[in-house]
Amino acid sequence: MKLTTLQWDGREQAAIVTMHGGVLLETVNRATGGSWSGTITELLEKEELAELTGWYTGGGAATVAGLAAIPPAKMTYAPLLRKPPKIWGIGANYREKAAEMAVTPPDGEPICFMKPTTTLIGPGEAIVLPIGAERVTAEAEIAIVIGKRCKHVAERDALSAIAGFTPSLDMTAQDIHARNPRFLGRSKAFDTFFSFGPELVTPDECPAAADWPVETWLNDTLAYATDVSRMIYTIPYIVSFFSQLMTLEPGDILMTGTPGSVRLSPGDTAECRIGGGFAVLRNPVVAEV
Repeated sequence: MKLTTLQWDGREQAAIVTMHGGVLLETVNRATGGSWSGTITELLEKEELAELTGWYTGGGAATVAGLAAIPPAKMTYAPLLRKPPKIWGIGANYREKAAEMAVTPPDGEPICFMKPTTTLIGPGEAIVLPIGAERVTAEAEIAIVIGKRCKHVAERDALSAIAGFTPSLDMTAQDIHARNPRFLGRSKAFDTFFSFGPELVTPDECPAAADWPVETWLNDTLAYATDVSRMIYTIPYIVSFFSQLMTLEPGDILMTGTPGSVRLSPGDTAECRIGGGFAVLRNPVVAEV
């Protein structure tokens, strides 16, 4: 199942994505007598997503396909989640990227960083290059969205904690980071430096690792590409690793690393493209004024 958040009727509302467009969950509720929450945030907080996915895969998809949809031309995306509890990322997780950066993660553990929720923007919103930043880059990444409250999750159980996956773009003021490696968190904390969406894809619809490409694009040109099989730290490992550090909560976002970064200038468009049926994430770039 694919979910998205749409700006519709003056509100941000959850919708199921079909080939005909987005079917609002309130439309599903009216047609079926259901009581699903109307936003992805509420679906996750109330831990309703697993039940909704079960209903959808167990025959609900045919029901949804017959309901009135907002056509793609009229779909205006909002961020999937407006206020995720936590946004974490790891660095140098693909072998080629780690070699390019000449980075060896300490003691075989991931390099990790946190981003504030004020970095968050949605599909189509502008990445703003801060005044004084000389070199800002964007990196395409698969983002994991956590679906339930959990701690000390074993790798074998990690998929049960995941609500779904979505494309993301992680921005960095590289000139700040280059001054001192300890400035990594600061270099990633500017407003608009994290984008994700437009669709949350549940794990049952995701491809096998070797068939799951991850690509960074700039201005309709492919810059870097790899696939999930090239990860140093696997998706189950990442979930388990972070769950040993802290309690994971519904809506937490974990970025999984990038095949490569592109330098941004005003007028550019950065993209994250993930194969296997994911919609493309695009964000224009402007200068701060």
